[in-house]
Amino acid sequence: MEKRELGRSGIQVAPFCFGGNVFGWTADQKVSFALLDAFVDAGFDFVDTADVYSKWVPGNTGGESEAIIGNWLKQGGKRDKIILATKVGKPMGDGKKGLSKNYITRAVEDSLKRLQTDYIDLYQSHEDDPGTPLAETMATFDNLIKQGKVRTIGASNYSADRFREALQVSKDNGLARYETLQPEYNLYDREDYERQYESLCRENTVGVITYYSLASGFLTGKYRSEDDLSKSKRGAGVKKYLNGRGYKILAALDKIAEEYNTTPASVALAWVMARPGITAPIASATGIQQLNDLAKAARLDLGAEAIELLTTASSY
Repeated sequence: MEKRELGRSGIQVAPFCFGGNVFGWTADQKVSFALLDAFVDAGFDFVDTADVYSKWVPGNTGGESEAIIGNWLKQGGKRDKIILATKVGKPMGDGKKGLSKNYITRAVEDSLKRLQTDYIDLYQSHEDDPGTPLAETMATFDNLIKQGKVRTIGASNYSADRFREALQVSKDNGLARYETLQPEYNLYDREDYERQYESLCRENTVGVITYYSLASGFLTGKYRSEDDLSKSKRGAGVKKYLNGRGYKILAALDKIAEEYNTTPASVALAWVMARPGITAPIASATGIQQLNDLAKAARLDLGAEAIELLTTASSY
């Protein structure tokens, strides 16, 4: 399988990333272990989570996803089989949030403990912290890399201007820079990334790891009317896609899926993978069959005609 570099970090990953937001939420520990085993056995290696996953679940406090991954690493001895990405910065309760030196220094230790590892491959700012100088944040990350606790760094949920500024601050101060950006991007949600971030990332050789790569499941074809929205916990977030443009995209996905004898989900992910500058789309699964369907995307070589059909159908 082809590998792609995370920016200029020297770290290579398979072009499909497993989203760990489901661990401790819609996938319990036993199911999570089975999914991670199947993912690695299929030749993949890139797993993304965050300290705040899955704090939104009643009774959870955050850290559940990292803890499950840590338990899996401990029992399976597969630390060298995966490139492990996590995030810092979202509110964890009791004032624990942001990107100050004090907080990052404390939060990374908590993540390492939960993950039961002594290093994180990709440590990402989960959101911007306008209250902390970028120079302080970048110097803190630079120090973690020098200590060997983190291999490389990335960012998510930054405005294009702030991300550009962060790259400049690193350059001006001789500090480690963000090697990856994690934006929302999929066949439906294209405009924001393509207009604001695409050229910025390509010009600076920043790796792009996309979240909501399947538009909360809409691009799987599972939701085709409002009656379908009750099919899962994420259904409510799909209603906004049920419009003329959304149906046009689904029709194109159905056509290509039939032509290539695969699923709309794998076609949707393969389209993202084929975009210049994309390192890997993130998608999550709660069952082995679902995971296998998604994984097919990495081996699906869409022709120019198929890509053009999808690009045209999803034009904004």
